[in-house]
Formats: sequence, C-alpha cells, structure tokens
Amino acid sequence: MTPMVWMTRLLVGAYPQWIGCSPEKKQRIYFANHSSHLDTIVIWSALPRALRPLTRPVAAKDYWETGIRRRIAVDELNVVLVDRKRREGSDPLDPMRQALADGSSLIIFPEGTRTPQPLPGPFKSGIWRLMREFPEVELIPVYLENLHRSMPKGALLPVPTLCSVRFGAPLPHSPDEGKEEFLEKARASVISLAREL
Repeated sequence: MTPMVWMTRLLVGAYPQWIGCSPEKKQRIYFANHSSHLDTIVIWSALPRALRPLTRPVAAKDYWETGIRRRIAVDELNVVLVDRKRREGSDPLDPMRQALADGSSLIIFPEGTRTPQPLPGPFKSGIWRLMREFPEVELIPVYLENLHRSMPKGALLPVPTLCSVRFGAPLPHSPDEGKEEFLEKARASVISLAREL
C-alpha cells in the first residue's frame, strides 16, 4: 500500500463497495459526484493496486499545477490536467481524448465543480461528448459517501470521517442518445447509488 493510499484510508476510509460491477482491467470512465478536494484521491485509492496505473483522474490545471499539489497530481496520480479557461482554438476535452486514445481509463466529475451536498448537481456535456466519441469504453457511476462532510469547501484539513466509494453497474449507452436524456440518465445512476445506502 502506497503512503498516499495508507493516509487516505486512515483519514476517510475510502472503502470500495463494488455494487454493480467488479474491478477488472477494462477501459472505463468512472464518473462521480464532486463535493470535496479529496474526491480524486479517494476514488483512485479505492481502486485495486493493479488498476491504479491504468486509471488517470481528470483534474483542473489551475488547482493542481503548483507546489505540492502538482507533485501529488503528476508523480503519484498521473492526473490528466485540464485547462478550465477556454482559449481560442483549444478544447478542454482534448487531453481526455488523448488519454482514452492511449488506452487509459479516466476518473471524471461531470458536475465540473464541487457542490457541498450529498447528491450531484446537473452534469455538464463533456461526458456525453466522450461517450459518443469512445462508445466502446465502459461508463461506471460512482457515489462518494460523506466526503462533503470530511472536507467541506474552505476547509484546509480533512475532518476524519468514515467514507465509502460505491461503484455501480456499467451505464448502458449509445452514440445516438440525445444530450439531455443521456446526462439526466447518467446523473440518476449516481443518485441511485446514494439512495441504496
């Protein structure tokens, strides 16, 4: 167990519960509710050791690109850094497309920003666009329980709280699905994992 995984388990538990799938070496996009700066590390730590090198979290470049955060993001997690400031001629999804084309799995947060509440807010369209371009990649909903309590917005240090990571069944999808219909279905799949608690 790496020091980061050990520390994460000590502080918040990050105990995985594989409800609708099993941990397999399949290319996947894990998509989850986003309520804390710990979310990325918690999901990555909940994966089996063999899957971690194959799975790249997606995170905001402006938050993770400096100091110790960059060291964690680049050296430990192999994060896909995304520029949230849309610049002319660039697409924030391009680094994710490249990672998927290279065969990596991804961890994403379709809300786009943290919401200090137990259930996810509306999803942005990025996951729909990736689904249409990479329809063979499995989509796995993930629900993070209690992390909005462990490290609420503005907190500098996490409050020790027992948290769990629930992995659901692969989301059925088709490249022909409409955007709004798909986004609501994806969000509902995460909410359903919360309601099973």
